[in-house]
Amino acid sequence: MTSQQSAPGAPVTGPACVVHHRGPSGGPRALLLHGLANGPSVWEPLAAAGAAGLDLWVADLPWGSAHPPDWAYQPDATRTVAEALKQVPGGAGVVVAHSFSAVLLMELLSDELARGGDPFGCYGIDALVFASPFYRRSPETFEYGIVGELLDNFRHTMDEGIRVMAGPRLDASLRHDMAQRVCERVGPYGYMSFFRSYLRTPWLRTDLFTVPALVIGGEQDFIAPPDEGLALTADLPDARCRFVPGAGHFPMVEQADAFAAALGEFLGSISRTAPAALDQALDHQGA
Repeated sequence: MTSQQSAPGAPVTGPACVVHHRGPSGGPRALLLHGLANGPSVWEPLAAAGAAGLDLWVADLPWGSAHPPDWAYQPDATRTVAEALKQVPGGAGVVVAHSFSAVLLMELLSDELARGGDPFGCYGIDALVFASPFYRRSPETFEYGIVGELLDNFRHTMDEGIRVMAGPRLDASLRHDMAQRVCERVGPYGYMSFFRSYLRTPWLRTDLFTVPALVIGGEQDFIAPPDEGLALTADLPDARCRFVPGAGHFPMVEQADAFAAALGEFLGSISRTAPAALDQALDHQGA
């Protein structure tokens, strides 16, 4: 029996996140945070597409598919996001967070801002990119029936993730079985960690976010619907919204070139008002 199992109710540390330097490019730094039951490889198509010239740092987070589910035994997964942000030398720069990690990032920033802190200065965040985020303005929109609906969508999310990463050659029945096994591996604690964070989104202090943001998703995303991305964009002080045609919940995989182009347009739109470090990096990139 492990020490985690031998002391019910005791705090669980869980596996730490590890941030890897994907490779220098001379452009602005960017930290990439994958979603639930994905992994660092989900960003490979974006890196191959040039990632808008960004200097990529990729986090391997405890809720990735390669890790056990005990990360969810701890009460607050946002602490792991904070740990990832701190691991990027010189500051996180542009933080690109997908799906579940986008919600956790918003939660972390909101909580620290509500306490009077400055998370953007603390972590060196120059800009935010929320990819396929979950977000609702009102608690009344979470009706009872959504419990079963979201649980069913969760399995479909795992299925879609496997499909876009493995390609069309993978047999559909095998893919469905694999998705079911991923759901079982995530388990009730992992799913409930996502659900609790999603339920908190109506109380996020997005109005206090002081850095530019891009909300980006797929036009065909049935998991995190475009309407939620539009609502989030409207509730951020300085945000742009972009939906990628022909993409679902994983636009950075399905349409990596379009995703990279949207990132580039976003960086270009904020370059005149960017902090000095980002502005200098953009100038260097264009030189």
